Amino acid sequence: MSAQSVDQGQGKGQDQGKGQDQGQDRDRVGLGRVRQLWHLLEPLHAVVYFAPESFEESGRLGIEPGRWPTYFAWRAAPLGRAGGEQVTSAFYSFSPETVERYIPSVWDAATPADILAARLRAVDRTYRALFGGRVDSPELAEAAALARRAAEAAVHVGRPLATANAALPWPAAPHLVLWQAATILREHRGDGHLAALMVAGLDPVESLVSFAAIGAAPEETFASRGWSGKEWSAARERLVGRGLLASDGTATEAGRALRAMVERHTDELAAGPWWALGASDTDRLADLLGDYWVAALGSGLLPGTNTLGIGKV
Repeated sequence: MSAQSVDQGQGKGQDQGKGQDQGQDRDRVGLGRVRQLWHLLEPLHAVVYFAPESFEESGRLGIEPGRWPTYFAWRAAPLGRAGGEQVTSAFYSFSPETVERYIPSVWDAATPADILAARLRAVDRTYRALFGGRVDSPELAEAAALARRAAEAAVHVGRPLATANAALPWPAAPHLVLWQAATILREHRGDGHLAALMVAGLDPVESLVSFAAIGAAPEETFASRGWSGKEWSAARERLVGRGLLASDGTATEAGRALRAMVERHTDELAAGPWWALGASDTDRLADLLGDYWVAALGSGLLPGTNTLGIGKV
């Protein structure tokens, strides 16, 4: 199926007149398309954090069963034998106490190199279960090649998770290339998002409180990040004091404007790989990803409500 309809209206008009001196491709790959590619690629990356094949692979390493031990192992392993403070900084939205439940103890179960090998096996098994014979299709191979070109064009200076994933060797199989490219691109975007949050003056817990306040997800969805009720309330009070939240916890006009600025800044910081790929090839990749995006969402593995606000922002 075509993915042209996915979020096709997002960003229309918001970047008219912007970047007219940056070349035709940059004009045509607008911020709405940049955000759409995130929406298309994120499920292809994130499904490995929820798939039973993934839990089986992490369990074979002796990692504690469950979603979060696997998540922290898979996502932190590119950083090497990182400590809790380093992972807390890179992940940003998780409380230090939550990170400390899994890092650095996960390295006692397996080395980062062993975890990365298991992660790739998990991706292989998960994609084969989701996509069946389409794993070996020419369409997936073409999508993988285009996504890899975009990922290799990304500039990673100041982006720790993107840099760490970009330094890994590329696998040979196209479906694994697609996952690795999706991972580099989503971490590139994510690292930029953290920069946008810091520019906006939103600390980790404030970033979640302000996001919930605009309706990105219910407050309980963010409980997995591990902040206490006291910490959440204190962050809300700080945002009320800045005029960003009303006393009932909903976003004020100023609060919504600040979050809109954060999302736009994030899109701008994520645009480089797509400008480099060019409008025609970016359009082609969006079309090619449609069936795989549908398969990932239709698997039932991904939660209907997420902390990223996909479908809401």
